Amino acid sequence: MAQLNITLNQDEILQLLSDNHDEALRKLLTDSMNAILNAESAAQLNAEPYERTPERTDSRNGYRERTLKTRIGSITLAVPRHRNIPFRTLVFDNYSRSEASLVASMAEMVVNGVSTRKVSKVMETLCGTSFSKSTVSEVCKELDAIVNEFKNRQLNGVYPFMLVDATYLKTRENHRITSKALMIAVALTDEGKREIIGFDVFDNESKETWRTFFGSLKARGLTGLKLVTSDAHDGIIYALSKEFPEVPWQRCQTHFSRNVMDCAPKKYQKAIHAGLLDMYHSKTIEEARKKRDMLIEEYRGVADKAMERLDNGFESVMTVMALPERMRRFFRTTNHLERLNREVKRRSTVINVFPNAQSIIRIIGSVLLEQNDIYITQHKIALTKKDFDEMNRSSTTKLIEIAKEQQRLLAA
Repeated sequence: MAQLNITLNQDEILQLLSDNHDEALRKLLTDSMNAILNAESAAQLNAEPYERTPERTDSRNGYRERTLKTRIGSITLAVPRHRNIPFRTLVFDNYSRSEASLVASMAEMVVNGVSTRKVSKVMETLCGTSFSKSTVSEVCKELDAIVNEFKNRQLNGVYPFMLVDATYLKTRENHRITSKALMIAVALTDEGKREIIGFDVFDNESKETWRTFFGSLKARGLTGLKLVTSDAHDGIIYALSKEFPEVPWQRCQTHFSRNVMDCAPKKYQKAIHAGLLDMYHSKTIEEARKKRDMLIEEYRGVADKAMERLDNGFESVMTVMALPERMRRFFRTTNHLERLNREVKRRSTVINVFPNAQSIIRIIGSVLLEQNDIYITQHKIALTKKDFDEMNRSSTTKLIEIAKEQQRLLAA
């Protein structure tokens, strides 16, 4: 092993320490690291500088400069060059690992909702060197491979229930700020666990984009669907009828209540909302129909438009009644997905405007991957194999009949 010799100029170091403490430390570190590099070079060549020996394996060929970022700032090292066999050093092997950790730390901060500007300031404090917003954005591209693997993975399980929704995020495109639709699908496995099975970014919500989204889920292996819950967007309804015609649609009861209330005079809204909740919690579909009829009769003439909307949307908003009573509350709304959307918005607010659509996939995809890990490890929806067995026995025929009726109404 080569001997390590570090030569320091005492007067120079003392002067630096009195004038500039940080600069003195950088000088000490630079000289020490250069000494290590020269020792490694001598060990690889089997010869000290200017030493003639039969064991020499190569000859020196000058130096090249390389910058190393450290906690006390950037230092410039003189890296030996060999004429025939490339010089290798543990210094930069370790540096590569540290650099990778730095990249991972930056990316993690952005995913956790820290703005790129703040990340730059934090890294400058830690490393003694500045990182521009664009640099932080670039290192976050390290997330692409992980996110794309999650986004495009094969769906090998069985997913009886699916909730879908879209939220809008701002992005810069052709020197303008536009809104992009982020579509998300959350499903429940036949083991009772939630899973984020799909997400993608589109220019808008349309029949074509929703059909593309659902088609991608099918192509990746989505099977076993019994029910899909969403709001009443025309694009969703159309796409479901084309891609999953045998699966009935449950209209989100929370969204439906808002739609009905929007058409009612303000002084009646609270009472109508209470009536809707009572209807949703009926034991049977027959009981729900009676409560609907009573509600319509009570507000006939004072909230006609709201009651018309209730009458027209009743069957789709009560599809969930075909399920066993214990399972209904989990799938009658998209509330689970709404909470996920709020988390997405919380993380995206600090970024405000994404530089492009791919950056949405990268950052929000990382957020969704993180949330999916939480879903897998925390079983919050308490449905058992017994619940699914009961559903298969008592609900399969009803659900198929509802799907056929919904298809007939759409075709009419």
